[in-house]
Amino acid sequence: MVIPPLPPRPKRPLPLELVGVTKRFGSFVANESVSLTIPPGTCHALVGENGAGKSTLVKCIMGFHQADDGDIVIDGHSREIRSPYDAYQFGIGMVYQHFTLVPAMTVAENLVLSRPDLPSIIPWPAERERLEAFMRSAPFRIPLDTPASQLAAGEKQKVEILKQLYLESRFLILDEPTSVLTPAEADEVLSLIREKVVAGDLSVLLISHKFREVFGYCDDVTVLRRGKRVGGSKVREVDADTLASQMMGGQRTAPPTPKTVRSVGPIALQLRGLCADRDNGVPALRGVHLTVREGEVVGIAGVSGNGQRELVEVLAGQRMATDGEVLVHESPYQATRREADQHGVFLLPEEPLRNACVPSMTVAENIALRVYDRPPITRARTWVSRAAIRQFGQSLITRFSVKTRSTETPIGDLSGGNVQRAVLARELGPGTARLLICANPCFGLDFAAVQSIHSQITEARNRGVAVLLVSEDLDELLALADRVMVMSQGAFVHETTPATADIRVIGHHMAGH
Repeated sequence: MVIPPLPPRPKRPLPLELVGVTKRFGSFVANESVSLTIPPGTCHALVGENGAGKSTLVKCIMGFHQADDGDIVIDGHSREIRSPYDAYQFGIGMVYQHFTLVPAMTVAENLVLSRPDLPSIIPWPAERERLEAFMRSAPFRIPLDTPASQLAAGEKQKVEILKQLYLESRFLILDEPTSVLTPAEADEVLSLIREKVVAGDLSVLLISHKFREVFGYCDDVTVLRRGKRVGGSKVREVDADTLASQMMGGQRTAPPTPKTVRSVGPIALQLRGLCADRDNGVPALRGVHLTVREGEVVGIAGVSGNGQRELVEVLAGQRMATDGEVLVHESPYQATRREADQHGVFLLPEEPLRNACVPSMTVAENIALRVYDRPPITRARTWVSRAAIRQFGQSLITRFSVKTRSTETPIGDLSGGNVQRAVLARELGPGTARLLICANPCFGLDFAAVQSIHSQITEARNRGVAVLLVSEDLDELLALADRVMVMSQGAFVHETTPATADIRVIGHHMAGH
């Protein structure tokens, strides 16, 4: 077959069709004969559980993987996409589930760096003028001179979306683009993208676990399960129950664990006047006071970038406090490994692949990181048993439904949701937690995984574990928390309970009003 040459970059929305696409990794079939059609100027939802093959499929479109069988048809022509550069030439761009920003570079530098036609000597005055003009018409503002390392997760996601709009992509793949955005931010971003679709500027393939986004912003939907296409239709012709049944294959998920009525216990975590700086020396936490008692979930709400990340990093030992103190069970706490073990402090950080894992190590090795130097994994204090690591890992992989080819798969090869499941297995598996700190624990997870994690958190709370839950999903906080604190500009500005919460009041405080 003669492959047509790369065409000039399009100025109109692109149609794309997948015909019998199959992708194998050894004996493992990630995608099997998947076909779908995305007409120009439409938004197509791709849904399925974690590990269903969604990420592999779109990586074939982007040129990170080459399909073993099948065709990718773009604008009526079968195309071979051998690299992301080829995808760019066809007008295809993607916002990935994991961030692709260079931490040491500013927002402006990251945007310019994304251009494949970047000259060896960058004319910065002209580029700066172009960037500022672009930002004036952008749906949200991110300071161009801020290093990416100083952005919170939600801000990084916004820059990733801005990057593709800046590159003028005509077919946009969005992999869970709103996972770390507030509901208002999510609606703002998706409304903008929907406007561009309706105006004939974009075609969109949206990977999402949120049915609200599928029904609110998409024209068509395709369902994957275990690498196969098991459903697809116009969005207006399907309902949530049907999609859920297709995704799960008729399986029934366990009902969510109810919160038991119980009296809270002693104070497990206490913050007294806690202060900390961002990486650039600007104050991030301004005299924070907080108590979390055994047997309660205290939720922290807020727009990303208001100090939540720095608070979790102080409690995790990743950032030094500049003033104030942290007490755990009435003892000063510096977040050393010895103190964490002594007080039963466990942590589920955001961006787990970066903050809680070694990507090149196996799933079993990552799960064993907390206990690698203890029996039965280590014997006579010196000899580490790889068989014991595999056995320990396999038991928790099974218990927490981590989808992986084997215990020896590098954890960096897993889908984002399964990385989170593996970290959850490591932190909650031993069952010795007395204080659990969670930061956006359901980032990028499907609804079944979300329900499972919510049940684990609630069960821990019911056992008397103190839980600090930092989340940018207000619905999650109202479902799990006993008390909700709103953080704005590095301080707590509002407190409520789910029973008395007023969403409008919370929103005003989150926005700094």
